[in-house]
Amino acid sequence: MTFSPQNEIVRLCIQGMGLEEGGHVEEARALFRRAFDEATDDHERFLAAYHLSRLQQDSGAQLQWLERALQLASQVEDASVMAAFPLLHSRIAECHASRNELDAAERHRALAKSLEKGPRDSGPFYHGTRADLQVGDLLSAGKRSNYAADLVMNHIYFTALVHGAGLAAALAQGEGPERVYVVEPTGSFEDDPNVTNKKFPGNPTRSYRSAAPLRIVGLVAEWERPAPEVVQAWRARLSNGAGEIIN
Repeated sequence: MTFSPQNEIVRLCIQGMGLEEGGHVEEARALFRRAFDEATDDHERFLAAYHLSRLQQDSGAQLQWLERALQLASQVEDASVMAAFPLLHSRIAECHASRNELDAAERHRALAKSLEKGPRDSGPFYHGTRADLQVGDLLSAGKRSNYAADLVMNHIYFTALVHGAGLAAALAQGEGPERVYVVEPTGSFEDDPNVTNKKFPGNPTRSYRSAAPLRIVGLVAEWERPAPEVVQAWRARLSNGAGEIIN
């Protein structure tokens, strides 16, 4: 699956998180269970199983759902899932530790540590902006954020999902037309900590950042543009200062 708020299972999980934040834990658990039961592939089942694990009051039940999520994630060949493995093993280690199963806890801690590697995403990668640039130009860190005017960014951000870059272009400051460029990192890069293992496990939006420049290698002619109400909702959320940026 390609992660999208329009995906039915993702939509159910988002609704469940909303209920959870409102204190309606039982209703949230029921919605996550419905998402798991209605999922059509292992990726969808993995997302629902992870959320079910969070709402278990008994450590044994939590461990069961975490192990199910780990099993499902292992069956999904998707770069967006890879970043979830350290999180899953860490949570499993915590469950074992709470049950005084110390050898199992230490084993999963070691696995979590061993899996803390850089992304294994080979692209292609995209960057959305309003700037008029040419093939061969370099995009560098050190510019002001589109989301916090007083913040100078230490990294340059990009994604492997063209519609994600399209949303970034729609939100970008400036008066020029929205542009999505095909880019190549010139140095190492990491999962974007602002979205990785936050609301959803892993890096579902395949968002990355690098301190090294990105080289522009092409221009995307067409992409699915976000609806005006989606852009407006994002602008309102950003103007309200929702979420601290990890810079």
